[in-house]
Amino acid sequence: MLELLLLAVIILLIALLAYIYIRKKELEERLESLLFDKRSQSVKYGKLTEQFIPFTDEFPFDPGQFRFLGNPIDGVVFGNDEITFCEFKTSGSKLSDRQKRVREIVEAKKVKWYEFSMK
Repeated sequence: MLELLLLAVIILLIALLAYIYIRKKELEERLESLLFDKRSQSVKYGKLTEQFIPFTDEFPFDPGQFRFLGNPIDGVVFGNDEITFCEFKTSGSKLSDRQKRVREIVEAKKVKWYEFSMK
């Protein structure tokens, strides 16, 4: 009788461990999904915010002179005496490698004018 009771306890413990393992996997998947959603929302928030920054009081240029590009930089301000490339960052985001390269090219004054005429 003791052997049957011990066997039943062992079976219950194995079943409980299996349940805990399955539940742990489900929770890990749910957590990963939530983290993905959070990152996605952060990206969407950043992209939405970028659209409005030129119209804020903090923007140091005339918003009417700003033209949105989106990628690899957010936009360009066409002033009377200069052209300024703008990249907006929110929530501590950093420049991508491509954006850093664009900044380096602009700072090195490796910018050209090209005019194309179709005949």
